[in-house]
Amino acid sequence: MHIYFAATHIQKLPEGHRFPMGKYELLRQRLAAELPELQLQLAEPASDGELALVHSPAYVEAIANGGLSDAAQREIGFPWSEGMVERARRSVGATISAAREAMKTGVAANLAGGTHHAYADKGGGFCVFNDVAVAARLLQAEAARVRREPLQVAVIDLDVHQGNGTAHIFRHDDSVFTFSMHGAKNFPFRKESSDLDIELPDGCGNDDYLAQLHSGLQQLEQRCQPDLIFYLAGADPHEGDRLGRLKLSFDGLSQRDQMVLQWAHEKRMPLAMAMAGGYGKDIADTVQVQINTFALAYQAWQHWQNQPP
Repeated sequence: MHIYFAATHIQKLPEGHRFPMGKYELLRQRLAAELPELQLQLAEPASDGELALVHSPAYVEAIANGGLSDAAQREIGFPWSEGMVERARRSVGATISAAREAMKTGVAANLAGGTHHAYADKGGGFCVFNDVAVAARLLQAEAARVRREPLQVAVIDLDVHQGNGTAHIFRHDDSVFTFSMHGAKNFPFRKESSDLDIELPDGCGNDDYLAQLHSGLQQLEQRCQPDLIFYLAGADPHEGDRLGRLKLSFDGLSQRDQMVLQWAHEKRMPLAMAMAGGYGKDIADTVQVQINTFALAYQAWQHWQNQPP
């Protein structure tokens, strides 16, 4: 199973910055040690042309050349730097590569990604470019060369925060179905309309969450028959997350991942995974959630190889 990553050390954040950049390197190290079967690969950066499939040329240029206003940088949550640009491009590139690989082998992943708060013309919430949106558009463009019908894409966004940027980008596009299950009272406080939104109350635990997810997958299946799934496997619904406000246990999150992965496999829908958010009070908890997710994804990948279409 192929896992793509962006070199996070290239983006230096100020001392005390609240974004836990170090979690990605901790995750990469643990995956290399505990799941050596996974093929970890440095991603190529997304090009201006690829980014322009979703983002406005003016925004891409402002990111590339340091033309962001102070207000725009505050909305993103990162100070501009060449390292920020390089990491953002490679994060998109990692999801592109994961999507292409998933179409061939069933399951692949970005070690980070899931930057769903980025709109076409602005970033937000620690999201510079919208990696899933760019990858979806690019895979659709590539598929159009060899098939008449458009590639149908579904985004299953289980980060604790609504995928507002993704919802807005695809709001008038019948070829991309957006499903977001998130905290009702959590960021962003001004939500967009996904094709399917399931809002959860503060303190929602395992049983209620999993019942809502089961219902959501049934509704998705009734309304869309996707050729490709993008799964945002956020760790932030965990009970130990400082921004999540939900109460899922490690086991509850593993059941969540298993439900999505098994559903996609049963429907023979390739799945590209991104890790999205995770802000544990103890960052080791966030990394453990993601380790568990990758272990289940690897099992799903093995099932694909043993049961070819």
